[in-house]
Amino acid sequence: MTEAGAPVVRFDEVTLRFGAEVIYDRLSFDVKAGEFLCILGPSGCGKSTSLRLMGDLLAIQGGQVEIEGRTPAEAWDRLAYVFQSPRLVPWRTALGNVMLGMDLRFDGMAKEEKSFRAGQLLDLVGLAADTAKFPAMLSGGERQRVAIARALSVEPDIILMDEPFSALDLNTRRRMRHEIIRIWRDTGKTIVFVTHDIDEALVLADRILLLSNKPTAVLDVIKIDEARPRDVDKTSSLHEQRERLVTLFRRLESEAAVNEEGIHDAT
Repeated sequence: MTEAGAPVVRFDEVTLRFGAEVIYDRLSFDVKAGEFLCILGPSGCGKSTSLRLMGDLLAIQGGQVEIEGRTPAEAWDRLAYVFQSPRLVPWRTALGNVMLGMDLRFDGMAKEEKSFRAGQLLDLVGLAADTAKFPAMLSGGERQRVAIARALSVEPDIILMDEPFSALDLNTRRRMRHEIIRIWRDTGKTIVFVTHDIDEALVLADRILLLSNKPTAVLDVIKIDEARPRDVDKTSSLHEQRERLVTLFRRLESEAAVNEEGIHDAT
């Protein structure tokens, strides 16, 4: 595992195109070992695309992406994903779904060891009493906890989370934010968390990477030093950051609308 604070993910002047559309134009940033980094930006700017590049699911056209000093193709086994949808197998119990991650990644591990480790991880995410339940018997938040336990089961250094709480109701979303911070602290993992929710980023992040409209660049990197748990409404510095980000997002949305209108007029 990389020493805490050292870069574990590095984007160096990355260029990416989908057909004629330029997605990234020399995008550069890094993620430090053990940190909770939130990637924030307007809809369609390529937030989730950055996770796909880290996981070797897309090829870049220029620049370099490194994971712990290696290419994404070489470092795939140091990563795990948590998506917006939990993507659980309906015919497996919570325990069986966590074991599935180990079934797919670890050849030769004894079933008893997988079961023991899965039980420990379900305990970590607060589901020790629900190991025998099938996904249909669990709430949305509980299913997402199983997905987090499954991601942890493959012993990653880095967890990539793609808007994992956006489909949950507001109260569950708030509880899950507290839970993911607790799990992050308990495990010491590096988390890269994509969100379009300003408050979510302010509550969770050590740093916020703010992306622009396409062609995407880094507009700002915001370091959040406030102690956790955080309340944006009751903390003046966070409230000021929220107001600044809301104003900036409105400007980005306006610029995107103008650019789209210009494209339609040109065609």
